[in-house]
Amino acid sequence: MFQEAALRDLPPADRDLFEAFGAGPIRTPPFHHIHHAFETQAARRPHVTAVEHLGESLTYAELDAKAELMAELLTRAGVRPGDRVGLFLTRSISMVVGILAVLKAGAAYVPQDVRITPEAHLRHIVRTARINVVLTTTTDAAALPGHLATIITIDTLPDVSTFCRSITTDSDIAAVIFTSGTTGRPNGVRVSHANLCNVLLTEPGSLGISTGTRVSQLLNIAFDMAVWEILGTLAHGGTLVIRGDDIEQAASTVDVVIATPSVLASLNPQVCHRVRTVAVAGERCPQVLADLWSRHAVFHNACGPTEVTIVNTIQRYEPDTRQLTIGSPVPNTTVYVLDDDLRPCRIGDVGEMWAGGACVTEGYLGDDALTEQRYLPDPFLGGDHLMFRTRDLGSWTADGQLRHHGRTDDQVKVRGFRVELDSVTSALEQAPDCRRATTVVHNGKLVGFISPATAAPEQARHAVAQRLPYYCVPALIVPVDTLPTTDRGKVDRRALLSRLDRLQPEPAQKETVA
Repeated sequence: MFQEAALRDLPPADRDLFEAFGAGPIRTPPFHHIHHAFETQAARRPHVTAVEHLGESLTYAELDAKAELMAELLTRAGVRPGDRVGLFLTRSISMVVGILAVLKAGAAYVPQDVRITPEAHLRHIVRTARINVVLTTTTDAAALPGHLATIITIDTLPDVSTFCRSITTDSDIAAVIFTSGTTGRPNGVRVSHANLCNVLLTEPGSLGISTGTRVSQLLNIAFDMAVWEILGTLAHGGTLVIRGDDIEQAASTVDVVIATPSVLASLNPQVCHRVRTVAVAGERCPQVLADLWSRHAVFHNACGPTEVTIVNTIQRYEPDTRQLTIGSPVPNTTVYVLDDDLRPCRIGDVGEMWAGGACVTEGYLGDDALTEQRYLPDPFLGGDHLMFRTRDLGSWTADGQLRHHGRTDDQVKVRGFRVELDSVTSALEQAPDCRRATTVVHNGKLVGFISPATAAPEQARHAVAQRLPYYCVPALIVPVDTLPTTDRGKVDRRALLSRLDRLQPEPAQKETVA
């Protein structure tokens, strides 16, 4: 499968394993467009509940009918196949109607939560994506800045039983997900229908969801993992349970939870005793969290930035092994561990992970220069295939699992030594009574935060000293009740740095030397 010329620097044994480990299984998704999977479910099971939110619900037939009508209104408003439509609102049943309507109209939806997205970012997104129409609700419309685009409210659909549906064609791009950019401006990633079908309609990304399986919708709608929650549920006939203000209340009523580790850590498995399947991604998963939830449910640890379509590696964690990894490539995709010169690393060596195959997205909207930096020709698959630079560090285990070693942009220099922040965090979490931790650099020194606040800093410091070189031991360890999170459910390191800036200077601690 892989081009032999690209593997010539590896010994023969490593060459075989590089190919065997790096290529996911070959599978054929049953659909090429993700909303076609939903439409099939609506035709087969019209009376199954598709979505619930705060006591309201729609069946598959009702949801499909509303989405069809909304799609027709979009078409009459001038939306054409290949256009991009803003979905600027808060989570609701109308949000789901809007997503399906945009896809049915042949366009791509661009989601943002109006409660938390700054006006400057909304305007940047509208300009970058060339959005002419924004879908919202009557309540959320009041939060939108003026003169943004043509505003259409989903919850004021006319009460009609029959209408003439315009013929539209499907587009290749399903969504444009804006990620945080290096310049402070978000970057729009074009996610294709084919890539969504590949990860959501094949195992393990399908998560065993079937008719009536209840799946929570907990995450920010602008986050790519919300696509997994929403479309991954509706494509399989499940029931999407959209949360209100109480995350745990919604999670306590479902069978499947998809979340970041930070969000999952806020849930009590004893309260959420119905949950039988959990999938986490978006940030490093603590071992203790995997051990806790895997005693109650099938636990999947996944990894992958938005640019490789939600996730591109998944592990089904087996608690007896205590080997938490990020798994192996999902079907029809590849992962390469490469050195700085883009040459294959030997099995077991740490390198940067590049992703290829059916996960690679269409690049950044309106930023060809950045696309050319991060998306390169794939020398292993050849042809016109591209591979994406994830900036994640990884290595292969002897049995073909990927270990995550942090990110290249999490590598910092402290006292002249290169330190991986995730390695320090992992060591902190080995301390007794420490459930979660994170590490930042403040004024040139390592600072660890441990949770809960009852965890002992000295024990955490000792846990790091036992496992890592002396220069990795944080100069300061701060116990906190909980670690703050961003609106996308990840640990908010900026908030922690701001907290440090507000603290009074502490007496200098004696640093260990080699």
